[in-house]
Amino acid sequence: MSSLEEREVGVPAIPGSSSAGLGIGAVGAVLEAVAGVAAMQEEIGIRREGAESETEEPPKKRMRLPGGEAGKLEERLYSVLCCTVCLDLPKSSVYQCTNGHLMCAGCFIHLLADSRLKEEQATCPNCRCEISKSLCCRNLAVEKAVSELPTDCTFCLKQFPRSSLERHQKEECQDRVTQCKYKRIGCPWQGPFHELPAHESECSHPSKTGTELMSILGEMDQSHRREVQLYSSIFGLLCYEKIGFTEVQFRPYRTDDFITRLYYETPRFTVLNQTWVLKARVNDSERNPNLSCKRTLSFQLILKSKVNSVMECSFLLLKGPYDDVRIKPVIHHHAFSNDTNETDYVLLPITDSVECNKLLAAKNINLRLFIFQIQK
Repeated sequence: MSSLEEREVGVPAIPGSSSAGLGIGAVGAVLEAVAGVAAMQEEIGIRREGAESETEEPPKKRMRLPGGEAGKLEERLYSVLCCTVCLDLPKSSVYQCTNGHLMCAGCFIHLLADSRLKEEQATCPNCRCEISKSLCCRNLAVEKAVSELPTDCTFCLKQFPRSSLERHQKEECQDRVTQCKYKRIGCPWQGPFHELPAHESECSHPSKTGTELMSILGEMDQSHRREVQLYSSIFGLLCYEKIGFTEVQFRPYRTDDFITRLYYETPRFTVLNQTWVLKARVNDSERNPNLSCKRTLSFQLILKSKVNSVMECSFLLLKGPYDDVRIKPVIHHHAFSNDTNETDYVLLPITDSVECNKLLAAKNINLRLFIFQIQK
């Protein structure tokens, strides 16, 4: 019996007892079971490690490219929301034609002004449908979407939403260009904001003598005197006995020349018991003002009534009550008679070509005229 157990189990029997042989067989079975469990655990551990390594190193097709999808989405939005004329993102109002093509406010006004100069109907650059202030409308959804797109600060080169960029560049950016507080006494320093305290602590201008500062203060006084003189002249004119003002509407017309030119003229109006007319022209009747980037308007005042004596007057044009154009007041003088009933053409004192395009894009130009008769 014991020899049989030895052959089956493979463990040498302890002589002298059959029960000892049975105990050794049980121990062998347990050892085999333990070895099998250890082998299974080792195999399971290898599988787990393989699974973890797979999660830590995903396949290449799942790896994100540098820049990510967010960058690609922004690039696509830039191409979708840009102006069809200048191909740049709008900075203010966004207009759309009847087919949905987008135009920034500057390009929209420029297209209308060009069409007025060429005596043509303004059309969309994409689909050639007619555009005008009555046919086109603002796209508020695009304006809000553009305001949330990121853009780089011109000073620190960090990205901010367009809606908050202006406030950041004016008030928060540490690299924004600023000037020394002693600029009023001649300090020419300009630099980044974070260097301003160090410069002001070392600036030499506060320690200059009064003699050195007199020339700087003299230049400042000259510009101040010009402003005071202008307003003093206006207040002086308001003290005259005969003062008249009216709203004038310039309407567009064309000359009879072979190459027609645009000019403006008002209907006849009555001020100070006299009949008057205003005329205006673009770029002093330049042949092709639509090819010029710089645009100006000049006007002349014409007396249509017959007068018995010389009528000496001062006059000025200001913006109308419902227009947003910026006009600086300039006073002009002329002595009207039956022989000299027209003034020379004088520039309408608008700030720049953008304001001129606003006037040209409008159906009519509405301004306010003041005439002051000088009593002798």
